[in-house]
Amino acid sequence: MPRYQSTPDYEHGSPDFTGVLLVNLGTPDAPTSSAVRRFLKPFLSDPRVVEYPRLLWWLILNGIILRIRPSRSAKAYREIWTDEGSPLMLYSQALAEGVRARLEQDAPDTYRVELAMTYGEPSVSAAIDKLQASGARRLVVLPLYPQYSGTTTASVFDSVSKKLQSMRWIPELRFINQYHDEPGYIAALAASIREHWEQNGKSEHLLFSFHGVPQYTLTGGDPYHCQCQKTGRLVAEALGLEAKDWTLSFQSRVGREEWLRPYTDETVAALGKQGIRNLDVACPGFSTDCLETLEEIAMQNAEFFEEAGGESLHYIPALNARDDHVALLGALVERHTSGWSNATADPDARARAIKAGAER
Repeated sequence: MPRYQSTPDYEHGSPDFTGVLLVNLGTPDAPTSSAVRRFLKPFLSDPRVVEYPRLLWWLILNGIILRIRPSRSAKAYREIWTDEGSPLMLYSQALAEGVRARLEQDAPDTYRVELAMTYGEPSVSAAIDKLQASGARRLVVLPLYPQYSGTTTASVFDSVSKKLQSMRWIPELRFINQYHDEPGYIAALAASIREHWEQNGKSEHLLFSFHGVPQYTLTGGDPYHCQCQKTGRLVAEALGLEAKDWTLSFQSRVGREEWLRPYTDETVAALGKQGIRNLDVACPGFSTDCLETLEEIAMQNAEFFEEAGGESLHYIPALNARDDHVALLGALVERHTSGWSNATADPDARARAIKAGAER
């Protein structure tokens, strides 16, 4: 049996395309304990996500966490689940469709776009297979994480690399590490916040909440903390905010490990106790809305804020499939694929190949 995967349906003379792989984290396929367990097991087994010694972590994960957490998380997922399915999946699909339409408009017959999830479906492997089958001989990978982290962006690279190791004919590869300070990204975030203020009024304070990671990632050299800080500062500057008008924090910590501070739940409670009546919260690290924004921020932390004396917490939606978000990602792809030229179809190539014995 051949060791390497063959290139499916290849014909000499067929046109070459540039494959664009958009990758998000992933989501359970249903808000049930069993579905959440299937999702969490590969996610929490990834050494990029949890850097504990493997044997110790296997015992903790399988002996404790996967026995307790799935039912708790499934309850949270049910709070945000829609008739069409998971919000993260729906928004990611809409975003991919937008990027596909944008690239086809700017450069017809040049790009093929696929969406993948690091954990769950559609898998990175399956998406690359689809791109290869469609004639993509170049591949640009765009993880939907504005700020680079080894726990997220690097996991995408690992998944792509693992797939490429099994392929006989690997595509040329470019990988977009981050876009935390891209002018288009900052402008889109600022615009979304302004629009929220125009429609709902401006609260007394703005909180930027980013997904947390363990403190040891920062001391180990991960740039995530610094990139989050820069994103927050640039958006605040674009909005004309003074230092007293905004705060930055980190959410979603688990376990007893020290994580990046300040913690979002403690921050919203402190703001409520300080007399802030109305609080706006934006989550610039999330390209699409998901459990961590719709349930953790808009529901859980809203309760923490009110219990601490605040009146109302207003969550500002993620960029999702906004036109300016689509335009930003499309422009990123075009810039990072600059210099790649797609080969045009050669109608005589197959005849020459047959004559030479390459095809029969």
